[in-house]
Amino acid sequence: MLVIAESNSLYVGDMLFYLISFILTALLVWHYVWKPVTGMMEKRAKTVAQDIDSAKQARMEATELAAKRRAQLEGSQAEAAQIVDQAKKSAQTQGDQIVAAAQADAQNLKEQAQRDAKQAREDALRGAKDDVANLSIEIASKLIQKQLNADDQKALIDSYIEGLVKHES
Repeated sequence: MLVIAESNSLYVGDMLFYLISFILTALLVWHYVWKPVTGMMEKRAKTVAQDIDSAKQARMEATELAAKRRAQLEGSQAEAAQIVDQAKKSAQTQGDQIVAAAQADAQNLKEQAQRDAKQAREDALRGAKDDVANLSIEIASKLIQKQLNADDQKALIDSYIEGLVKHES
């Protein structure tokens, strides 16, 4: 065989064998190892990319949901404040109505008491008038020893009562 370099003692046949063995080994490694490893790496890269996209989507959804919750909470707080204000206004209105009703009742009671007092005064004056009339008839009949007729007696009593009423006023 042909020798390329004598110092190394390489023969062309050995070199061809090594070259063919290397190429066959490279092809076998490429076909059975490199392709599956690169396919596995590509799958892994796709999975990681999908996980990242899913995480981004989940983060966006969570952000949107948090914003919705925040808006609902603010709406609830505003509604609660409105309910409290409405309750305060209702309580104030109801309190004003109660006070007005109490004042009206007090005024009615006062007027009724004044009417009752006036009626009691008139009844007392009538009673006093009758008592005075009877007493004056008795006194007059004892003093004069004679009986006054009813018209004279009534006129005497009326003049006496008028004097009492003018005296009290």
